Amino acid sequence: MSNKEKYDGAFMEAFEIDKADLNDALEYQSTRAWDSVGHMALVAALEDTFNIMLEMDDIVDFGSYKTGFKTLEKYGVIF
Repeated sequence: MSNKEKYDGAFMEAFEIDKADLNDALEYQSTRAWDSVGHMALVAALEDTFNIMLEMDDIVDFGSYKTGFKTLEKYGVIF
């Protein structure tokens, strides 16, 4: 499984959405599930999936599906 597939899986699991709903327009609070609680569920899923620990600044700045790629690249996750 590629890192992109793992990344998508974390989003689909945390927000209970379909793959068709994953796109660059998916942002914090753009869907009912991506509220503050959902955000932390996503962070936990990504940390578990990639065996990393995100810094608080990165958690706060992680505001969209698109920007998440750049954030995870800081932790050595290659897409």
